[in-house]
Amino acid sequence: MMEKWYVGVDLGGTTIKMAFISEKGNIVEKWEIPTDITNEGKNITKDIAKALQDQLQELGEKKEKLVGIGMGAPGFIEMETGFIYQAVNIGWRNYPLKESLEEETGLPVIIDNDANIAALGEMWRGAGDGAKDLLCVTLGTGVGGGIVANGEILHGTNGMAGEIGHITVLPEGGTPCNCGKTGCLETIASATGIARVAAAGIKEAPYSVLADIFQKSGELTSKDIFDAVEQGDLYAKEVVNHICFHLGLAIANLANAINPEKIVIGGGVSKAGNLLLTPLQKSFETYALPRVAEGSDFAIATLGNDAGVIGGAWLVKTKLAKKDKVIPS
Repeated sequence: MMEKWYVGVDLGGTTIKMAFISEKGNIVEKWEIPTDITNEGKNITKDIAKALQDQLQELGEKKEKLVGIGMGAPGFIEMETGFIYQAVNIGWRNYPLKESLEEETGLPVIIDNDANIAALGEMWRGAGDGAKDLLCVTLGTGVGGGIVANGEILHGTNGMAGEIGHITVLPEGGTPCNCGKTGCLETIASATGIARVAAAGIKEAPYSVLADIFQKSGELTSKDIFDAVEQGDLYAKEVVNHICFHLGLAIANLANAINPEKIVIGGGVSKAGNLLLTPLQKSFETYALPRVAEGSDFAIATLGNDAGVIGGAWLVKTKLAKKDKVIPS
């Protein structure tokens, strides 16, 4: 019997990551194409369809080998219909993504939020190590997240479950967030948030190596802060402890509610490794119920940029392949 492949697609504002994934979750082939956001993003599904056809032709394979497409997209999504209410960075508003992609490719499609499919990827083949109850927090330009309960992503009533970055951590006097609120976790614990917090207090820390960097360049990055921590810089440590206090408290409160087996930290900020994880776990253990803390293992995400395409493949495996009986379960 011919082995079938799943198609994983992870849509970003700059590139679209794509992959053929085996039934066991191994990447057979992966590539990426530019994201064309002109014409309100209307060319994207055509570009994906062409990229799939070109890749199949290059590999000498036929479309019949493909079970379906699992795609992660940013924005507010109606999960059942794959309808995008709004994706600011792409240009979509009230856009029928699933319908359009199925029409262009002739394949069944399932759509989910990009942070959710990253969580599914880490659960299946990454740091989640198969855990069926998992909390994934992505620390990048923003703060994203996905909550997996009994092997299923939680979506909530209208698809907004898992918006971890928009938990309010500063009810008063917080920084404005892109969502329209103020004091969101994203304004503190994202890469940009960490840099902003450090820059805001730098005048009080002229002794810090960060003061020299800020004076020369006029800005700081989250990498600057963690590099300074590694050098033993006291101010940088204060900043990271401040960030981890808020992040650890938010994760602890979530964990007290959902009791996850694994807590996976991903995104660019996670590259700091134990410089982030050690103070974060300390804060988490302070505010989590003891039994919850005992049952939760922290881990740094391992799949990197592959998490989304592998998570997309998991959607096909669990939602399309079984439903349509394309392959044996």
